Amino acid sequence: MNKIDFSPRRLLRDLSALRRRMGAMLGSVTVAGDANALLYSAKSFAAAMLAYYIALSIGLEKPSWAIITVYIVSQTSVGASLSRSVYRLAGTIVGAGATVLIVPTFVNTPIFCSVVLTGWITFCLYLSLLERTPRAYAFVLAGYTASLIGFPAVFHPGEIFDTAIVRVQEIGIGIFCAALIHRYVLPKRISGLFNCKIAQTLHSARQMLADALAGSANEAAANLRLALALQFLQGLSHHIPYDFAFSAPVRHARKALHDKLARLLIVSGEIHDRLLMVTALPADIQTLLEEVQSWLVGEDSAKRKITGQALAERCAILTKRLARLAAAEALTFETALQMNLVRHLHEAIILLLHCERLANALAQAKPAQQPAEDKPAKGYVFHRDSLSAARTALGAFVIILCGCLIWIYSAWPDGATAVSILGVCCTLFGSFDTPVPHIVKYMIGSAWGVMVSLLYSFALLPQVTDFAVLVAVLAPVYLWAGSLQARPATTFMAMGITLTLPILCELGAHYSGDFATAVNTAIALFAATGFAVLGMGLLQTVQADAAIQRLLRICQRDIRRSVKGVMMLDEVHWTNLMMDRAALLLPRLQRSEQAAGDVLQAMLQALRIGLAVVHLRRLQTQVSRKTAVEISLLLERLIHHTDSPAPGPHLHTLIDRHAQSPHALSQKLTDSLLDLHCALREHNKEPNDG
Repeated sequence: MNKIDFSPRRLLRDLSALRRRMGAMLGSVTVAGDANALLYSAKSFAAAMLAYYIALSIGLEKPSWAIITVYIVSQTSVGASLSRSVYRLAGTIVGAGATVLIVPTFVNTPIFCSVVLTGWITFCLYLSLLERTPRAYAFVLAGYTASLIGFPAVFHPGEIFDTAIVRVQEIGIGIFCAALIHRYVLPKRISGLFNCKIAQTLHSARQMLADALAGSANEAAANLRLALALQFLQGLSHHIPYDFAFSAPVRHARKALHDKLARLLIVSGEIHDRLLMVTALPADIQTLLEEVQSWLVGEDSAKRKITGQALAERCAILTKRLARLAAAEALTFETALQMNLVRHLHEAIILLLHCERLANALAQAKPAQQPAEDKPAKGYVFHRDSLSAARTALGAFVIILCGCLIWIYSAWPDGATAVSILGVCCTLFGSFDTPVPHIVKYMIGSAWGVMVSLLYSFALLPQVTDFAVLVAVLAPVYLWAGSLQARPATTFMAMGITLTLPILCELGAHYSGDFATAVNTAIALFAATGFAVLGMGLLQTVQADAAIQRLLRICQRDIRRSVKGVMMLDEVHWTNLMMDRAALLLPRLQRSEQAAGDVLQAMLQALRIGLAVVHLRRLQTQVSRKTAVEISLLLERLIHHTDSPAPGPHLHTLIDRHAQSPHALSQKLTDSLLDLHCALREHNKEPNDG
């Protein structure tokens, strides 16, 4: 590869011949694997080669960065690829700008320069950990762009501005080509996956409610697994505006659907508990429950809508009749439970009908009409733990700074490369509780990348004389690695190949293979990743049990703050926040030694106790002064017994007194007191209780 001829006319002719040869080869070989992964690989490779060609044409210093960028930003769907491209470009510009300010200013004091540059990298990591949406990728890029540009630039600080500008251009070309190919060549829209996941989630929600009505032996806490589906839908929802498939007005529908699914999970648990507590059900309620169960398993959506509306009307009529009976005669605790059960059943039916309506609106990409009684949709609420984020960022700061000190005092010529890679590892893998297994996968991929790079650099590339042949030579390894990158289990290993190959091969307009340089760069790569494994294993690894206990303690802390009136939460906000915490909890249970059922039960009861407190705090401002004082006394008891509260006779007395009042406010207060009673009862129930 003495010099690549990339004239457009010859390129088109050679690419046409290459396309015919590749078509014949693919037609005669049975390709095993996922078709979507193969399509993603082919599109990513096409985008990478287009970016490489453009970078070569305009004479950029390191066109290999354009290839690397394509494989970093490419995703299996249009929306995800475009959003990731936007965030990478924003992060790259900010990171490059910060590097231009930091390095020339402090280059004469190497240690202080290392401290400032490391501080910027870890500050960006801290912000990315707090963001917890795909936008966090912009903060990650702002951090590790500074690492990649800043540390090697200390040898030539006067060229830092030019280096940053060129690097932004190279990355911009890669972003543009990746977005272009994934958007217009056989685009795979994320909206299809989103609608499919909604249909699956609604089916699971109906089954969850049916199990609750049937008195299933499964723990009600198992329903919290729906939180993972809600988290997955939120991740997809973030990319939809970039998908060019949904218009802006349906954003409200997505948020409203999340609110109602989260509320449905709570209502299902309340129904489950009421059925366990009620000793005997009247015939009319029992018949209603059976008909609702039959309705839930129906497959005809049109018929299900009509039947659901009729069942909701029957629930409303039955609730009014029970209220009249309560006003006419003394209401027992058992009757209050029955009324509360019917109200929750009515709410569950209405929620399901609304979810079906919203899902249909989203499938047709049309705005959904909001019922007049509905509150403004809040949507997904993220749990943000600033203390844990600071701990992770501090660990990364120590790791990178130690790497800098080793480099400075050893005067290692390739130390800048090693430290820049170390910074990338700390920021890219810092969001994982256990980053070491992911870095090890990346190291394995890098080992493959080094071996392939040496083969290419000193056996194949010296024979290449034009761009089309270069594309043909690179195609096998990149198509293979790209298909691995599309599969979650092998993503990091594949990145080790796709990112290592362009760097070690030094792909440019001229062949510049240098064995010593390649070996030294490989040594720096493995030294950096090995040091990252050691450092992050010690300073950035979070044990599953510790993370679980911290989440549960934070939930109890928030309940105490709400009881004291220090933190005023909206019920929808609290529910959605706890859904996110449950979604964070579930994957950690797989690595925990704790019983999953007990942990999920503790999370669910914390959710329900907090929700009951929110309701009581809101009603406290609407009831009489005497009742408000009684509620305050009740909540004061919870302050001192949040870890193991019990219903107590005071709560039972309040329920008995207010349940007999026909007023709507008293009925709301009774329902909230019953919700608290049931949540506290379940909180104190032994695991083997019935």
